[in-house]
Amino acid sequence: MAVRIEADQLLPGRGAPVRDGVVVLDGGTISYAGPAAEAPETPGATVVRARTAMPGLWDCHGHFMGVTYVDIERLPQEPVALRAARTTRDMRAALDAGVTSVREVGGLGIHVARAVEEGTLVGPSIYAAGTALSTTGGHGDMHSYPLPWVHDFGHLGGEFRLADGPAECTRAVREQLRRNAKVIKIFASGGVLSEVDHPIHQQFTDAELRAIVEVAGLADRVVAAHCHGKPGMMAALEAGVHTIEHGTYLDEEVAAAMKEKGAILVPTRTIISELLGSGLLPAYAQKKMAAVADRHAQAVAFAREAGVSVSMGTDIAMTGADLPDSWGRNGRELGLLVAAGFTPLEAIESATAGGPDTLGPQAPRSGQLLAGYDADVITLDADPLGDIAILAQPAHITGVWKAGQRVK
Repeated sequence: MAVRIEADQLLPGRGAPVRDGVVVLDGGTISYAGPAAEAPETPGATVVRARTAMPGLWDCHGHFMGVTYVDIERLPQEPVALRAARTTRDMRAALDAGVTSVREVGGLGIHVARAVEEGTLVGPSIYAAGTALSTTGGHGDMHSYPLPWVHDFGHLGGEFRLADGPAECTRAVREQLRRNAKVIKIFASGGVLSEVDHPIHQQFTDAELRAIVEVAGLADRVVAAHCHGKPGMMAALEAGVHTIEHGTYLDEEVAAAMKEKGAILVPTRTIISELLGSGLLPAYAQKKMAAVADRHAQAVAFAREAGVSVSMGTDIAMTGADLPDSWGRNGRELGLLVAAGFTPLEAIESATAGGPDTLGPQAPRSGQLLAGYDADVITLDADPLGDIAILAQPAHITGVWKAGQRVK
């Protein structure tokens, strides 16, 4: 049965708001979205009234890991089945927060996506990277373990896979393609939650980066590059990566390169905001986080001023509403973007129409209220343009439809 959503305003995802609007969901697609005065008759449709209707949110940098801790070196200490079970709660929390699509850049999403697709579990659409690729000693290397253990973890499908040299990088990408990964995730610089590497340092060599991008491109996949430092960003952009994740030391030269290459920034302000003062970080990570926090905020503001394309991502990974950086808190990223200088409408575009852009050729017709697009729609009882914090409060999200089915 068709659904007719009548709203005081439509936020189409890209473009100006529409006052007194109607969205018609016909099966899994939108058949009409626009002014009520031009809407078709829909006899027999279920009618829903709302203050605001808009596309479902995209989180373009999330992790379904099923963890209740921050220290990534604890990952191998828990059964994968236990962590996967926890992600069922995370998927429910995402939907309740209005997130209908997730670009999952490393985690168990490659597996739980199949359960969602077959209808066994209810959750957002998941476009997963599978296992993230790291150099030995890099951000995805769990430094306290014997190296053979880390190799075993990666080859058995764990969240991190070590790859050194162009040939091994080629093989590692093909392993993820074999699992039907929709995007390839790499650690092109050091990170914060890893112990001995430095966030500024480039990790993969230029030749390794070119091999990764080439092999991914042969299968119409793009590469998402975790990058804090400028050397890694510039090398990754030169190799042809599609998105820069985090972008802490982004400057004028990086911004110009991103615009020239058509690359997208996925800033992930949430993880820094929520973990910096949480008391959950290991001492080494707390020190690194404190060092990058202000610089990251400045970089996001500069990227917006420079005209870099930005898509919303949070780096959320944890299970449990009482924990920081946990699923269900995704909407907080929009307020952090507004604090960095985005208008509410710009922030909403980054979280809707900007989402599919991060997948390149794998992008679905999603993120906008347009005829023929996926019927992923949310309704609210308030106006997020007047108060962007509304989107951080799931109680204000009164309805969620995914592929035309009401899931909240």
